[in-house]
Amino acid sequence: MGAASPPSAREAWLASPGRALSGDFTVPGDKSISHRAVMFAALADGRSRIDGFLEGEDTRATAAIFARMGVGIEAPSPSCRIVHGVGIDGLRAPGGELDCGNSGTAMRLLAGLLAGQAFDSVLVGDASLSKRPMLRVMAPLRDMGAAVGSDDGERPPLRITGGRSLRGIAFDSPVASAQVKSAVLLAGLYAQGETAVREPRPTRDYTERMLAAFGWPVAFAPGEARLSGGHRLAGRDIEVPGDFSSAAFFIVAASLVPGSDLLLRSVGIDPRRTGLLEALRMMGADIRELDRRDGVCGPVADIAVRHAPLRGIDLPEALVADMIDEFPAFAVAAACASGTTRVTGAGELRVKESDRISAMATGLEALGARVRETADGMLIEGGRLRAGRVDSLGDHRIAMAFAVAAQLAGGEVAIDDVANVATSFPGFGTLARGAGFGLRSG
Repeated sequence: MGAASPPSAREAWLASPGRALSGDFTVPGDKSISHRAVMFAALADGRSRIDGFLEGEDTRATAAIFARMGVGIEAPSPSCRIVHGVGIDGLRAPGGELDCGNSGTAMRLLAGLLAGQAFDSVLVGDASLSKRPMLRVMAPLRDMGAAVGSDDGERPPLRITGGRSLRGIAFDSPVASAQVKSAVLLAGLYAQGETAVREPRPTRDYTERMLAAFGWPVAFAPGEARLSGGHRLAGRDIEVPGDFSSAAFFIVAASLVPGSDLLLRSVGIDPRRTGLLEALRMMGADIRELDRRDGVCGPVADIAVRHAPLRGIDLPEALVADMIDEFPAFAVAAACASGTTRVTGAGELRVKESDRISAMATGLEALGARVRETADGMLIEGGRLRAGRVDSLGDHRIAMAFAVAAQLAGGEVAIDDVANVATSFPGFGTLARGAGFGLRSG
């Protein structure tokens, strides 16, 4: 996660209070939807056009993987992809390792998809991804008859043996993870019989919605999904909405910085993704959803945010799964609110791109906040932040969260190891400065 390089050799930001945030703009396309749009378009019969595609390193890596497996993909303009699908059974052996970069979404979903192919494959990733747990995906895929292994039994690279006959299973997932659910469902496309997944808590349903949009029969409700093999996908056009996780940093910043008044256009607001909105409203935030409409992958709206004083809360555990990627931004909101915020039931944060509980606690403490870690959460006492230096540990969301924190700090904040922001939010610095952030390269 970048720890092998000294801070001086890593890309850094210098962030400090700017002006009140204002503007009317869009954030890049949704990362999760961009990954899935390329995958399903590649497996479909016929041509698909994807507009709003996220031009991030992770999503480009996914597109490159399918190109290596024989899928024709054109990029006629930025944020657009034309995918010439090869059909559910048309992928070809890639002839080498498939590099997922930093993307756990790509690796876990591809593990399920590749388990049903006729050829062998190997999935690799960067240093951060290579430390993330994959047994949670490997175990149910093995129950379906897949041959999925790794060198240490749990972490990448993943080695998948092709030519296996898969069978549908009824899988009760021990973790609330859309990635695990999706991996099992994608393997189910190639399995005999029905594949069903039940979750301990509902997670985002992008895979189910997009399979349905591409024409695959799938039944789903919050916390459960099922499908059968033997069908086909049909190419179609997809409009990718703005990524809520990217919008989250601006939503929190505008809530915190006095005088702010911001409008974010065409943001995806799937209820399994937007727990942060409910949490911030509980804290007293002034957030409105305008022009709400239905998109292929769920509801979309313009989000208007004005500054409002925030207060600490006991975060309901039911919201945690719906804001797992937004936790770093939420932790900054809690550190700048009045009173104490308690977070429980968030143990999944310890196995993301970094241990996000530990990373946020360490960074906030470096800026003067009073934070206590627990096994599955944090206790954060709100107050004023000071100048200091923090390390993002190569985690894109940690880096952007501390850029937000710096807007409320008593001086300049140095944020080390920020190059990975390009995986999910290329152009963050330019957009942030345009909105009013004080932010420059260090």
